[in-house]
Amino acid sequence: MNDVAAEMPRYKCHKEVNALKIAAIEFMEDGSARIAPADHRYAVFTTLPGFYRRFQGNSQQPDLGYYVVYADGYESWSPTKAFEEGYTLVK
Repeated sequence: MNDVAAEMPRYKCHKEVNALKIAAIEFMEDGSARIAPADHRYAVFTTLPGFYRRFQGNSQQPDLGYYVVYADGYESWSPTKAFEEGYTLVK
């Protein structure tokens, strides 16, 4: 751990989010993304424009992470390991 991280306060997540694991993703010209969820009960959907700026994965990698929507409607992305270590399915 570097010196800055050693001095920073630590936080524990306690919020609920809506999320779907991503099976496939395709980016559109407006920066939106067509996402195919890994859970086949959900249809392919398109995000709001600009989602590509939040996506830190690689559309060619096996780990495409999770599409996450916060209570205020903010769309985000999380890598699988970080998401699964920080969140537990509630329903």
